[in-house]
Amino acid sequence: MEIRIRDTGEVVTESQFRAAHKNTSLPRQLSEQVLNDLGADIVFEGPQASGGDQYQFSQRQGVEQINGKWFTKYVLGPIFTDNEDTTAAEQEAAYKAQKDAEQATAIRNDRNKRLSDCDWTQLADSTADKAAWATYRQALRDITAQADFPWTVTWPDQP
Repeated sequence: MEIRIRDTGEVVTESQFRAAHKNTSLPRQLSEQVLNDLGADIVFEGPQASGGDQYQFSQRQGVEQINGKWFTKYVLGPIFTDNEDTTAAEQEAAYKAQKDAEQATAIRNDRNKRLSDCDWTQLADSTADKAAWATYRQALRDITAQADFPWTVTWPDQP
């Protein structure tokens, strides 16, 4: 549980709140009434931010009051800001390039596993349809040339 102190606006954990009130006999379960009497409010969990694209995720950004109650506030992030070394746009471009590289590596690892799983089809003593499997294996190798790679991949069907 998180608690907002009215006088300061500070948000603390229940254990921090109890430590700050160590000389006060507090019930095991802190109710809204008990907190109200001590000048504090419960911070309820707010809704996660949604939407965005593959580069964004829901991240906490403080608390907000809605209809007299306090809730955690979530926004889509990451949020970049200019600093003395780099601009927000440069940071965002580097972040996206890193995420693209991570996704590409994950897809290539999946592709390599699929290739490895069907290596047996190309052995000389295999009774598999070598031409069909060779076509499938080439399609696996070609996934990196797909238009929306690495974020959208259409995997070929096994023969």
